[in-house]
Amino acid sequence: MKANQLEKIRELNDTELQSKLKELKAELFNLRFQHAINQLDNPMRLKAVKKEIAIIKTILRENELKNGAGA
Repeated sequence: MKANQLEKIRELNDTELQSKLKELKAELFNLRFQHAINQLDNPMRLKAVKKEIAIIKTILRENELKNGAGA
C-alpha cells in the first residue's frame, strides 16, 4: 500500500473505517470461498485484503488510544 493511500485511510473517521472494515471482511470471506472451490483468479488478493484489514484495525486502535478510550 502506497503512502498516499495510507493517508487517505487515515483521513477517514471511525464510522467510515468501520464500514470499510466490514466490506473488506466480506470480500475476504468471498475470496476464501472462491479459493476453496478453486475459482480464485488472483490468489495475491487474499494477502492484500488481509493487509488492508490489519491497517484499518491499527488505525482504529490508534484513534481509540488518542481519544483516551483504550486505557
